[in-house]
This record gives sequence, C-alpha cells and structure tokens, in this order.
Amino acid sequence: MRRRGFGGGDAAEIEKMIPQISKDTTRRRVQARIRKKLSGSDERPRLNVYRSLNHIYAQVIDDGKGVTIVSASTASGRKQAKGTKKTGGNLASAKEIGKLIAQRAQEKGVKKVVFDRGGYLYHGRVKALADAAREAGLEF
Repeated sequence: MRRRGFGGGDAAEIEKMIPQISKDTTRRRVQARIRKKLSGSDERPRLNVYRSLNHIYAQVIDDGKGVTIVSASTASGRKQAKGTKKTGGNLASAKEIGKLIAQRAQEKGVKKVVFDRGGYLYHGRVKALADAAREAGLEF
C-alpha cells in the first residue's frame, strides 16, 4: 500500500512546495543593499569586484560622474601559449589582479578607494584581491 504524500510526486507538485532561490539572486539582493550605503566619489572612488566561475574582474569607478577610471580582469590581457591552460578562477590570479588594479589606479592618481565586494562574502578570491590591492598601495 502506498501512502499519500510520500515519494514519487511529479515535478510540478514538488516545485510548488519549496520555492528555489538561486545563489545569484541572493547575491544581487545583498549587492543592492550594500550599494545603497556606499558610493564612490571623486576623491574616493569605488573598487568594485565581480567574480565569475572562471575569471575575476575589478573596476575603480567614480559614481559621481558614472565613469570607470581603471579596470583589470583575468579575462583580458595575456594570451597563453598553445597547450597550456590557465584559469582566472583561483587565488593566485585574484592576487595578480589586485596588484594590477592598484598599480593602474595609482598611475591615474587614485590612492584611496571604497571597497565594494559586490555581494560576495569577504573570503577566498575576493579577500585575496583586496589584500593584494592593499599591499600594492591602495588605501581602504
């Protein structure tokens, strides 16, 4: 005898029971909450971080003018030799991008920034990028 409500329901029935919220939807909600509180100005622009599965991107943005001052990412830049595979989705790449964004920002005359973690936890690649940018001379 089969009991009702246990096992073997169709997909539509299961979908109604528990609404699934994607991690990206949650991250975007957190990001919107953060962005209400912080903004980049002319003297202290915003260092924004975006992290995808394979790459990491960083931008220094002046929100007053709505202009990106400098940017760096693992997706752009050096081409790899045939046969070698390099990913931008690791700590070493995040540290490189942190140093690069700090160097480029200082060339443009930016020393102090506001760090925008973009809704991501301050851990792993995001933390590595921030620490490398601090070591390279950015203040935040």
